[in-house]
Amino acid sequence: MCRSGVPRCVQVIKQPCLFLFLSVMLSLVSRSLRLGVSCCHGSRRSVATVISASEAFPASSLQIGIDAKHVRLPSSATQEEVRNKLTSSSLTNLQPPPSPDNFLFPVVLQVLQSILSVNENLSVHGLIVQLPLDSVNRIDTELVTNAVSPDKDVDGLSCINAGKLSRGDLNDCFIPCTPNGCMELIRQTGVSVAGKHAVVIGRSKIVGAPMHDLLLWSHATVTTCHSKTPDLPEQVARADILVVGAGRAEMVRGEWVKEGAVVIDCGINHIPDETKASGKRVVGDVHYASANQRAGFITPVPGGVGPMTVAMLMEVNIKI
Repeated sequence: MCRSGVPRCVQVIKQPCLFLFLSVMLSLVSRSLRLGVSCCHGSRRSVATVISASEAFPASSLQIGIDAKHVRLPSSATQEEVRNKLTSSSLTNLQPPPSPDNFLFPVVLQVLQSILSVNENLSVHGLIVQLPLDSVNRIDTELVTNAVSPDKDVDGLSCINAGKLSRGDLNDCFIPCTPNGCMELIRQTGVSVAGKHAVVIGRSKIVGAPMHDLLLWSHATVTTCHSKTPDLPEQVARADILVVGAGRAEMVRGEWVKEGAVVIDCGINHIPDETKASGKRVVGDVHYASANQRAGFITPVPGGVGPMTVAMLMEVNIKI
């Protein structure tokens, strides 16, 4: 049963019909963004997506005025090719590095030239590098993400935007969409972040680190836990707000969770399930069935943080 006195739109956060709630939320976001587009002097907002995976920008982006472009990074790209490309002072005079993979160089050159070309294209408002890069070779992703202009880095992954976020310059930087979506979900509960003890499990540059910064600058007392934290259950038990993005299936048990806590699960994991046609099912980093018995508010997986991430990404591309 939902607690009495809690607004209806918040009550459903803890119910199975959260999927419907988020669908309604996305519809409302789309409607408000379409209204925003009408103020853009009739021009369609654009976002260029540089990705290495197969999925493209959501088809729903067209409904709210985002013209998504999809550029693929070859899976055979090497780190040395990327490094040489990004450290070169002249794109036109760049020569391929001496390696057995020289035949790949023209393709890598074309992709990274696309990034720099988009940086200079006034008709494109945002540029996304879809992570993780799926090259068969190991590549430092920061070499690529830092090639994106900070003014078009709508994912907030460049060192410039990450640095501004860490300093608290929230109005002068792009904020990564998943942590931003988590903050919106917390706002929807009606629970004030200020003065609360927040625990973030995970320290990735995409979720954990920026989540810590957002909670901190929203005046929470924040503890970040990771693989070397020795007393994880004790830390979780102290959390008024718990955000988990560790990448380990159902690692947070319900008995760890503080009674009434807000639990945001960013995990996406696959575990065996013979009842499914695929032989597996998707679960989060939190054991939902047990945590749901103690949490005041909790997001399911799938259908929780994911849709809000998409909504935040579309929103930021309309606002810029």
